[in-house]
Amino acid sequence: MRFSSSSPRPPGRLPLAGRYPAAVALSLLALSPYLILTTATALMEPRIMGDIGATAFQLQLAGGMSNAAYAFGAVAAADLVQRVARRRVYLVCEAGFVLSSVLVLAAPGAGPFTAGVVLQGLFTGMLLVAALPPLVTGHPVGRLRTTAAVISLGLFGMVAFGPLVGGLVGSLGGWRPLFAGIAALAATGLTIGALTFEGNEPPDRRAKFDRTAIPLALGTTVLPFFGVAWLTRGSFGDAAFLVPVVCGLICGVFLVGGQYRKARPLMPVRPISNTLPVVGTANAMLVGACFTSLLELTETYLIREAHCTPLRVGALLTPQIVGVFVAAVLFRKVMVTRWTPYLALSGTVSVAVAAGVLLTVSPANASVVVPFAALLLGFGAGAGVTPGLFLAGFSVPSAQIGPTFALVELLRSEAAFLVGPVLLHLALTTGLAQGFHLAVAITLVLLGAGALLLVCLYALGGARPEPPDLASWLSGSSTAYHSPALLAVVRGRWGGRAE
Repeated sequence: MRFSSSSPRPPGRLPLAGRYPAAVALSLLALSPYLILTTATALMEPRIMGDIGATAFQLQLAGGMSNAAYAFGAVAAADLVQRVARRRVYLVCEAGFVLSSVLVLAAPGAGPFTAGVVLQGLFTGMLLVAALPPLVTGHPVGRLRTTAAVISLGLFGMVAFGPLVGGLVGSLGGWRPLFAGIAALAATGLTIGALTFEGNEPPDRRAKFDRTAIPLALGTTVLPFFGVAWLTRGSFGDAAFLVPVVCGLICGVFLVGGQYRKARPLMPVRPISNTLPVVGTANAMLVGACFTSLLELTETYLIREAHCTPLRVGALLTPQIVGVFVAAVLFRKVMVTRWTPYLALSGTVSVAVAAGVLLTVSPANASVVVPFAALLLGFGAGAGVTPGLFLAGFSVPSAQIGPTFALVELLRSEAAFLVGPVLLHLALTTGLAQGFHLAVAITLVLLGAGALLLVCLYALGGARPEPPDLASWLSGSSTAYHSPALLAVVRGRWGGRAE
């Protein structure tokens, strides 16, 4: 399971085993190709629709089911790696991603295209759990800061890079060669992985398939993501929207509640139900949802209202990359200090300021306003989500970081890919000129209310900022954070009165 070793490579060991740069490349190449596509596809839609004869609904459904498969894949992999060596899971999923990319680029119609992008999402979600935990736990404690920055760049740097890629393809054509390039990147990752990723003994080969968590996770992702895709051809009052969304959210409640009550859960809900991980996870959900919503709204406004070309849209949003990079560098510095919760809050504030800036946008000033807002959005995503992910991950034993990442990514994806399409539909049906500003204002209210709630939860938990004990966490002897119980201050006072 571990990538690293300070001793010379023994006979028969993989050529790149134990080399940190190779492990970083392996992880980035596992996640980056798909994450680029999540924000690039929107600017390529007209060309894709024309080439494969797809409708707007079919393309939206393909994207929605792909996002659902990504979130579900993380949970499925958390179950699978209990019984199967991570190396085998990694190699199969990376090879599957290559083949699914080939299926997309060769797709003659909407059916094969949809199947390919859904499989891309599924395999990437599984790769998240197969590849990231060994990168985090398989190297000396001195590498953790760099690893955290790399994960931030991998998760959001590529997302921020997507609009530029999509703009180039949308203006110049060639979406099939793009998928060929994506397949080539994944093939490179497969090659590096075969030379780097060492095998491990699974924790429990006798572990049974989780018959409650996996079906509920499937319902939690597929049902609501189908519902929001329906908005492309329907309305908020349609049963095809309401029923799947409501049923999917109910599945999510039962999934989290069931995992909380289980003695041996697939995902560690109970350990991350304390103040720091709850605040970190909720912050990641809030920032992820609002970032995605504002990005989708801005892209649509620039194309339909400001009449920008896809290339110009991508260029105006490119400062996101700078913001993500700054956030990653800053997180690398503060991760070992007591300032991580404050960095997460600064990400929320940054996205809120970006929303405020976007309220002033018009076709006349878009070339000035949008790049500044994009810079704030990039910083907010990098500073708000990744620190939140690690606040949760460092609150459980290091052996459970994989299932923890799966749970946080499931919740974050659920929020991000549900709120965005709903607000976009609201903006379009209201009339984009006014609807855009209405949707942005709603996002700003969500951010303000959410930030206030998170600050209150942090204060009422009685948490005191302290640096994480990374050495104990990495050795498996303790968690890095010793978080107080949720609402510990209130519970203590009530308990005192009761006595």
